[in-house]
Amino acid sequence: MSTRGSGLLALILISFLIGGFGSSAAAHAAPRHPLHRYVRHRYIRHRARRVSRPYVRSQEALVYDATLARVLYAKRSAGVTPIASITKLMTTLVVADAHQPLAQRLQVTRADWTPYSHLPIGIWLTRAQLFHLALMSSENRAARTLCSNYPGGLPACVRAMNAKARALGMTHTHFVEPTGLSVQNVSTPGDLAKLVLAAAHNPVIRRYSTSPGYTIRDGRWRLPYYPTDPLVRDRWWHIVVQKTGFTDPAGQCLVLDTYIDHHNIVMVLMHSWGKYTRTADALRVKQWLQASLLRHRWATVASRM
Repeated sequence: MSTRGSGLLALILISFLIGGFGSSAAAHAAPRHPLHRYVRHRYIRHRARRVSRPYVRSQEALVYDATLARVLYAKRSAGVTPIASITKLMTTLVVADAHQPLAQRLQVTRADWTPYSHLPIGIWLTRAQLFHLALMSSENRAARTLCSNYPGGLPACVRAMNAKARALGMTHTHFVEPTGLSVQNVSTPGDLAKLVLAAAHNPVIRRYSTSPGYTIRDGRWRLPYYPTDPLVRDRWWHIVVQKTGFTDPAGQCLVLDTYIDHHNIVMVLMHSWGKYTRTADALRVKQWLQASLLRHRWATVASRM
């Protein structure tokens, strides 16, 4: 046999051996029990369920697409619950509607004292500064001072808050004071979504609720304030309006108006427990929405091919 024929025969033999070993290895690697196919099928169905609905740990929640005017996700969204400092969105909305001068200086008096606040009694701040602190850092005395200086005083401000709620169609909402410390300030996720959308139309609320930080001066002292919502400092979020809240009866709360893939999305997350749960819920909802919108775009493209 020629050298060329010997080489060809050797090549065929090597290919046969490799193919044989490969087939044998594949045969040994393949599971013989039908349980493998059952487990894989259950795993795929489990993944599909996780994609179809976001994993939300907050006890009450609502995700609303204002672009499509459609509720995308709801969890006990009709439940009436204390709303803590989410109240300050209504407080500032009512005060902003009164069109009082933002540059006017107001004094935080003893009548404005509330717990859980760092503002010194007697300090003078502009109305704009009080807006800033009430929305960004959820400053209780700032919100109360704004309401105390509303035309007609504190009682008129609270009446205006309830009147505004009725005008917005918030039929399950009631306020008794402007800070959110009272358990009698109650609402539902569905009602709060209406409040968030109304607040998003106000430039003062948009500006100060999404501020990344602010420092005020009291004589020689500098008092730095920081946002209660870390998402406003995240460059991957486009947040229009946000507000956080916390009391023991209300738990950790977060509402926000944001844009995700050119869709105007309102998230209401109520009664979360743990310091980071509400933020983690917002992140999981965002990832779920991005995945859902991506699948929708691919389906649209495929239907046109």
